[in-house]
Amino acid sequence: MKRRACILLAAAAVLLQGCATGTTFSQLVGERYFLTRLDTYPVTILSVDGRSTILSTQYVEPGLRRLVLQGPPGGAGFSALETFELEVKPCMRYYIVAVKTSPLDSDFRPQVDFMQPLAGC
Repeated sequence: MKRRACILLAAAAVLLQGCATGTTFSQLVGERYFLTRLDTYPVTILSVDGRSTILSTQYVEPGLRRLVLQGPPGGAGFSALETFELEVKPCMRYYIVAVKTSPLDSDFRPQVDFMQPLAGC
């Protein structure tokens, strides 16, 4: 019985130590936060620092990040690509959107729609 308690106590200590490593990451989301702005659109994050992505939400380390974004299709039916550099702070969620002058335009300007602190970070 004492041996089992010691093993459980040691396992709990290892798990707690893993939580205290101080891993700080941030989250990049290609969605709109403010839905009332009619000139903003969601984007697809194609790559972060040259690495292709397949998920709509990306977890990255803090620092300067270079993103390749694909905007929504315009009137011609194709989507433009834009490069966007973002100084990522630790423990933050970034909502990144495309700002277009007209819904028919394929060209867009990337912008951070909102920054939100991550819980438990």
